[in-house]
Amino acid sequence: MTTLAVTPLYALPLAAIFLVLWFNVTRTRAALNISIGDGGNDSLHERIRCHGNFVEWVPMLLILLIVAELVGAGAFWLHLAGGLTVLGRVAHPFGLKARQATHVMRIVGNSTNIAALLILIVLLALALPL
Repeated sequence: MTTLAVTPLYALPLAAIFLVLWFNVTRTRAALNISIGDGGNDSLHERIRCHGNFVEWVPMLLILLIVAELVGAGAFWLHLAGGLTVLGRVAHPFGLKARQATHVMRIVGNSTNIAALLILIVLLALALPL
């Protein structure tokens, strides 16, 4: 049986971030009495997109991190990809603004997650049998 030593270190904080983002949407929905959609409210729309963007990125990154760890990728690279993912997911919600597409935290969030994805793609490509 193979044990994952690195991935859980990043899965745990990512799960906590997921819950915080979900809570932000739910709390805002309750305060505005909006059950579905955003009701035209920019604040709710931003919170929905922060949570949605997290859900769009994190599952794939975690899957790739798990696979890379299982095929024996180096711990340094796994930690780098995991750390960039967590950093990006912490930064992104602070920069995702409906009226400011180039907020620095949004750029940091997207850039770090793209870097993590590229690292994991390279790790997996290098692990392919030739």
